Amino acid sequence: MAAPLPSRAEAEAAVRTLIRWAGDDPDREGLVGTPERVVRTFEEVYAGYRENPADLLGSTFTDVGGYEEMVLVRDIPFHSHCEHHMVPFVGRAHIAYYPAGGVVGLSKFARLVDAYARRLQTQETLTTQIADTIETHLSPRGTAVMIEAEHMCMSMRGVQKQGSLTVTTRFGGVFRDDPAEQVRFFTLLRCGRDRTAG
Repeated sequence: MAAPLPSRAEAEAAVRTLIRWAGDDPDREGLVGTPERVVRTFEEVYAGYRENPADLLGSTFTDVGGYEEMVLVRDIPFHSHCEHHMVPFVGRAHIAYYPAGGVVGLSKFARLVDAYARRLQTQETLTTQIADTIETHLSPRGTAVMIEAEHMCMSMRGVQKQGSLTVTTRFGGVFRDDPAEQVRFFTLLRCGRDRTAG
């Protein structure tokens, strides 16, 4: 059984402690309201813990004229927080699937990405969670998920290399079994970017 969540007052007290630990005075004018603001920010950036991602894929549309080709939603922006350092990583997710019996509303994928991204994460886990949820609840003939992100734990601290991108992928069904489908996925991603750049 999970331990009960700390109260808001306890969370704000923890922020005050961290401010003191960092070497500042939580009672000075500029910081008096900071603990409350930080807790409100945590509620927003970690809202994924209060969502059940599976609920987002609960309904499909079957009246799609027999459409069975790839559906690709690319460049879904997201922000998350590294579970190792609690600093942000930001990027874009690309999701493709081959429907089997129906399609899901396209906005559901953006909401699915956010539901998992707004938690303490690793990019590898985030990629897998998105793909697994789609495969479990839509049972598509194939699933492809690609995430590109810049990690502030690399650009703000440690090696401090700004602009480095990390790319992760997860393929299921026909995307996993047929390399030509992976090529098609990457080609569609590239073609969309070429048109945007032109």
